[in-house]
Amino acid sequence: MPDFLHLHCHTQYSLLDGASEIGTMMDKAKADGQVGVALTDHGNMFGAFKFTAEAERRGLKPIIGCEFYLVEDRHKQSFSRARGESDNRYHQLLLAKDQKGYENLSKLCSLGFIEGLYGKFPRIDKELILKHHEGLIATSCCIGAEIPQAILHGDLEGAEERIKWWKDLLGEDFYIEIQRHRGLENIDGLGVSQEDIN
Repeated sequence: MPDFLHLHCHTQYSLLDGASEIGTMMDKAKADGQVGVALTDHGNMFGAFKFTAEAERRGLKPIIGCEFYLVEDRHKQSFSRARGESDNRYHQLLLAKDQKGYENLSKLCSLGFIEGLYGKFPRIDKELILKHHEGLIATSCCIGAEIPQAILHGDLEGAEERIKWWKDLLGEDFYIEIQRHRGLENIDGLGVSQEDIN
């Protein structure tokens, strides 16, 4: 069997979403025979240094990432419910594949707080990603991301357009992420078949 490692993991630094303490997560990865593990906390990289030290101490490859909050315009700070506006945030997972990628992840994370903070969410947009994508790997992410949301709403053309945007930008460094979601066992009931997704 080829080497396996988790590339979408949250720790205690993903408030209300992650419960794993970094050291405990590393022990579990090592016990499972994984060769490495990725840190992808929501909107921050607070655990990166501890994560790297704990992984290296156990002989695991640390992969630094972040699950960003992606919006159309990070500068927009007001929304009118009367006009049907809302802060539509999609999840977007990015991983650093090298030093330049780590630097760009850090820039994106910082700019999310400096330029895109709305409520408690540090947000980024595709304009920032276009400027700071070198050395990064992206996935289609989780059910809260723009590609899965388009599929869930029956917008297969929109999903394809978004996939094309990422493929045009990152080429071989864009991956479709597969996750099991409770309650979606029968995706055909949503008007989308597994064949459509393939």
